[in-house]
Amino acid sequence: MGISAYQEKLIKIVIDNSYGHTWKEAVGEWEIIDCIEDGSRCKSCVCEKEELRYLYRIHNRLTDRYLYPIGSSCIRKFEREDLQDKTSIAEGMFKLLHAVEKNEYLKLSSELFSRKLLRALYEKGAFEANSYNNYDASSDYKFMLKMFNMRNKSKITPLQDKKIKAILLNSIKPFLQNELKNKVIRYCLLMLG
Repeated sequence: MGISAYQEKLIKIVIDNSYGHTWKEAVGEWEIIDCIEDGSRCKSCVCEKEELRYLYRIHNRLTDRYLYPIGSSCIRKFEREDLQDKTSIAEGMFKLLHAVEKNEYLKLSSELFSRKLLRALYEKGAFEANSYNNYDASSDYKFMLKMFNMRNKSKITPLQDKKIKAILLNSIKPFLQNELKNKVIRYCLLMLG
């Protein structure tokens, strides 16, 4: 089975902008810098695939070159677990952002959350240090992770459920609202540039 014209174009562009001279060498040089969502799907990938929803910008640390926009399906072709994790987290973050934007009821379920997404939210500062957690944001993260990992959610006590809702409403939701505002600003700037 041969490779598609899109994949052929992707390979050429990546190698042309890399230090390495083979696909295997070149793919290790790239990192994801940013991702924005384009609801209009009016942009095309560097491989010329049209109607991208998620627009990634990647950077080659050896050549200091950037590729933009590149779609998540092309990033998956790099076959790097770290990049696939980043695309999964970025797209999960957008799913959460949309739930907040639509004022949906947030719940700690696998429909909206994953262990990796909770970790990313913690690392980005979504869990706030405050008097309720003795000024230790990691305790809220660990609590949410423990609750997420519970196989039988019916065993969550009313007090635990109240704490989950408080963290979602008072920490994660405001963080996501701020992220949404920043993403919209970055998207507008990219569309103008």
